[in-house]
Amino acid sequence: MRHRLWVIASALAATAAVGYAQMDGYAPSTLSRSETGRAFLQVLSLLDQHYLTEVDREKVLRGAIQGALGSLEDEFTYYEEPQDNQTDAENLSGEFYGIGVTLEAPERGSKGARVGNVYRGGAAGDAGVKMGDVFVKVDGEDVTGMDLDDIVRLVRGPKGSNVEITFDRDGKPYTVKMGRRAVPNVSVQTTMLQGNVGYIALVSFYNEKAAEQFRAAVADMKAKGVNKLILDLRDNGGGLLNAGVDVADQFLSTGPIVSLSDRSGKEALYGRATDRKTDYTGQLVLLLNSNSASASEVVAGALQDQKRATIIGEKSFGKGVAQMPYDLADGGSVRIVSSEWITPAGRHINKDGIHPDIAVKDTRYQAPLSFMGVGAKPGTEVVLTVDGQQLRAVANEDGQFEYVGEFDRPDRSDVLGVATVELDRDAQLRAALQYLGSGKVDPALVMTPEQLEADSHTGSAHQDDALKPSSAPTTETPKADITAPQTPAPVPARP
Repeated sequence: MRHRLWVIASALAATAAVGYAQMDGYAPSTLSRSETGRAFLQVLSLLDQHYLTEVDREKVLRGAIQGALGSLEDEFTYYEEPQDNQTDAENLSGEFYGIGVTLEAPERGSKGARVGNVYRGGAAGDAGVKMGDVFVKVDGEDVTGMDLDDIVRLVRGPKGSNVEITFDRDGKPYTVKMGRRAVPNVSVQTTMLQGNVGYIALVSFYNEKAAEQFRAAVADMKAKGVNKLILDLRDNGGGLLNAGVDVADQFLSTGPIVSLSDRSGKEALYGRATDRKTDYTGQLVLLLNSNSASASEVVAGALQDQKRATIIGEKSFGKGVAQMPYDLADGGSVRIVSSEWITPAGRHINKDGIHPDIAVKDTRYQAPLSFMGVGAKPGTEVVLTVDGQQLRAVANEDGQFEYVGEFDRPDRSDVLGVATVELDRDAQLRAALQYLGSGKVDPALVMTPEQLEADSHTGSAHQDDALKPSSAPTTETPKADITAPQTPAPVPARP
């Protein structure tokens, strides 16, 4: 199935090339035939001749590509620059070379990076690096003002190569030299819960090994005699469509999983369930939140339509379109929305989402105490006391002041593939366990109609392409053929 997806992409690209040869396309000769096309070429020439400083032609042309795609006002059709495309290729392959940590922004939306987690057996763990250490320099280059993705690219590198990193720990810098090792991109995390309930969290479908990893997890649950299972797709922004089909097929023995509809409205079945001895046939609860998107919604839609799982949580994001990826001459790529996907029951969920069978709010990440204001004398320290806790902020030159507290960091396992859960702060997981135990959920956990209405108006803020929890670090920042946008968050990567 995976190969079919990319064969389709290649076939479409070849068809497009033939089309350009047979009809007017965006070639230099045809651009000059329209006034707008000539104006575009004029602007490029005039910039080159008359702009006050020397023009970076490559930057201008890439800006033109971004502008062309932006004119569609479709956040899922976008251009990816060469360096980002290379990182994505590494993520997709399921393995890269780095030091075995996750990176996250030190504060929400800030520059720089700190260590979000250190994995056992990695170069960083062996070197004594600890969670919370802040990146200062990578191979002598100051990274405190860099974007997270740029720091990830510096930390990663060829197999066996060395990288020297200066960290800051509680105001004290230290430097370590580490050899880059293979770091598997593990998309599946598992654990066992009370009452022999199995728990599988699938954090991303943007990994060629995700389906393989998921099959292994299901097989392990069956070997343990699990007949009550929780599938957690919260904060999973999607990825490869075929991976979503394969995951859904682990729980279904027959029937359609998803269909695609093109610009003409013609529908074609993309995935159908097959009856295998390896399928899980026990009781199943699926967890969703507002950050579950794309391939996650494919799985949820199929299982809900076939009445195979009970969905608990929040209404999902609502990305019901699929993209095709095309590699470009400059080493970058373009993702183009080419179809809409449809659930087995014929539902079109784009911009609507999958509605849970039992609505329970995601309580894992509570917003920290924060405040802001204006009118203070520049340099003045503003102190607000809340429940005995003093929150401090210093007014800037315009008299503005702001305090943003840190999110409470959840426990994380230092072993790849092992899940850590916190029942006391996770209402959705408690509801899932209750339902598997008695077929009922405590009414106190279920969202009221008023809460659902308020939640539908609040929504989530999303950007670009991969959904992440707005407070919880996860693994890579993937982009793919049916991936969804990303919430503004301390988005870590795993180099």
